[in-house]
Amino acid sequence: MNTIRNIALFAHVDAGKTTVTENLLFSSGNIRNKGNVDKGTSQTDFLAIEKEKGISIRAACVSFKKNNFTINLIDTPGHIDFSSETGRTLHAIDGAVLIISAVEGVQSHTETLWQQLQKQNIPTIIFINKIDRAGADTEQVIDEINKVLTKNTIVLQNTENEANDNANIKNIFTDIEPVNEELVEIIAEQDEKLLEKFFDEEIISFSDLKKVLTQSVHQAKLFPIIFGSAKNEIGTQELLGAITDYLPSPRPDNKETKAYIYKVEHDKSLGKVCHIRVFSGTINKRELIYNATQQTEEKIAQIKKVYTQKYIDIEKIDAGDIAIVTGLSKAKAGDFIGSKSFDEKYNLVHEISLLTVKVSAKNSADAPKLLKAFQELEDEDPNLNVQWINELRELHINTKGKIHLEILEELLKNRFDIDAVFDEPAIIYKETPAKPGEGYVRYWMPKPCWAIMRFKIEPAERGAGVIFKSEVSFDKIKQRYQNQIEQALPDALKQGIKGWEVTDIKITLIDGEDHEIHTHPHDFTIATPMGIMDGLKNCDTVLLEPVLSFRITAPEKLLGVIASDLTKMRASFGNPVFENGKVELRGKVPAATSMEYPIRLASISGGKGKITTKFDSYQECALEDGKITEYRGISPLDTAKYILHARNAL
Repeated sequence: MNTIRNIALFAHVDAGKTTVTENLLFSSGNIRNKGNVDKGTSQTDFLAIEKEKGISIRAACVSFKKNNFTINLIDTPGHIDFSSETGRTLHAIDGAVLIISAVEGVQSHTETLWQQLQKQNIPTIIFINKIDRAGADTEQVIDEINKVLTKNTIVLQNTENEANDNANIKNIFTDIEPVNEELVEIIAEQDEKLLEKFFDEEIISFSDLKKVLTQSVHQAKLFPIIFGSAKNEIGTQELLGAITDYLPSPRPDNKETKAYIYKVEHDKSLGKVCHIRVFSGTINKRELIYNATQQTEEKIAQIKKVYTQKYIDIEKIDAGDIAIVTGLSKAKAGDFIGSKSFDEKYNLVHEISLLTVKVSAKNSADAPKLLKAFQELEDEDPNLNVQWINELRELHINTKGKIHLEILEELLKNRFDIDAVFDEPAIIYKETPAKPGEGYVRYWMPKPCWAIMRFKIEPAERGAGVIFKSEVSFDKIKQRYQNQIEQALPDALKQGIKGWEVTDIKITLIDGEDHEIHTHPHDFTIATPMGIMDGLKNCDTVLLEPVLSFRITAPEKLLGVIASDLTKMRASFGNPVFENGKVELRGKVPAATSMEYPIRLASISGGKGKITTKFDSYQECALEDGKITEYRGISPLDTAKYILHARNAL
């Protein structure tokens, strides 16, 4: 395992990430000719849309050899609209390279990516690219990194002649020349023995320095900064060396098999292909494997490694390695396979989508085909949250934004031969009980059926989600029926009395009964939504809207205009911070009012203003500031019609 590196490249769009990938493959001797992003010939942008637009929309994994090392490299999407794919990648790797343009510096998505890497405690090398470009200023970019991202950086190179075609780099952390005192001190601060030697002015060997530096990078305490120009093949060999020297190898164990599907794609010849990272144990060809997420068991058909777009058959995947498998027809991206239980460290928080949109086929005859296409796409990206409302004959999906919809539109046409129409995206609101109350359901007609329940419903703290408990003995409602009640809650809460998902709610089963003869297996599943909706009607609900945290930097002369804009957007923000002619503002703003603000900020600042946002929480909003929507389908409040529908009698 010491010779394996599982890494991913991350960057804001257009920072040169895919070009860096091409250079790593070329410099390591794994491809004869470098591909070109603009010409659509790169190794990892293989979809027609990626070639056409010159951006990565899917994570692409390629394995290659460098000396005695096998490097499993994942090239991730750089556009924020495809960040869910990037987020899943974080759970498949042991180390990362964050690429930053020497011209544009730390951009909005750079900051978001950094926060994700820090949250997962992933060892990271920072590669400042495009040092040859006009306007490159690595000193300013390093200052920005230290201010916005982290102060725990260590610069391992100097640049020469930057901002022109003669740009180059020089290593300053080598065993050939004495390491300068500043670098020695940064490294020595990470180790008590070295720090003691440093203060005693003793000689510290390069090997000791490198050992402590490596340990510090592995622990995500120090982050090396190196430079280059991927386009001109500057710094690629140094980056390869840093990857093998400083990023960690996997640390697997030989316990029960645990693996993660970080990506799903559909291949014309292979069918559904699952990209997996094995944490522990071994996955063998033709073995039955349990999918803990889908609670199914399927047989592994084939196992392959991807070497520069070539599939190489292998018999097994050992712990710590990455490969692809076929045969898992029910799997989705984000699934865990192997063990029936996973430790806390494997619990993933999936990204929240803030927009929903209705999709229809231009040709109504293609409607069934459109649904089938989106069900396949949902396997690849579960964040789509595809919903088919049969009563309305409507298809709804979650989306990240306009670029995401443009890509989906082209995917549907090129891959599925479907012309689709997308309505205007709408903010996803939620609702929560306004006050405590009770819900009651007596489902005993038309016979045969019997399920009686009384619920206590209360508001919960923001971010609490759904809290359920039962105070009813198994003598009154058998355990298996109480299990059905709890399992029915997610569907029962998908739409409340204002048409949105209900959250931050405490539900207590306080009374009820089953019947020895008349109760049938799914009676409590059918009855639960009726009892919950009755309770929500009695409690009433308040709307919750998604709120973003933001950081804005702009020329200080724009403070008044920006502050006025923020007030109009119902934002809350702290005191401005002034530095070097710029102003920084931090605060929170509703997503509904701020979706288009990056365009406005760029316009009023001539491109000099930056805004970084990330989802913060759902917070209460006034009815006039939000949106109530019609219940989609048959509401459980329309009990007669709902019962007939639930019993497939309509």
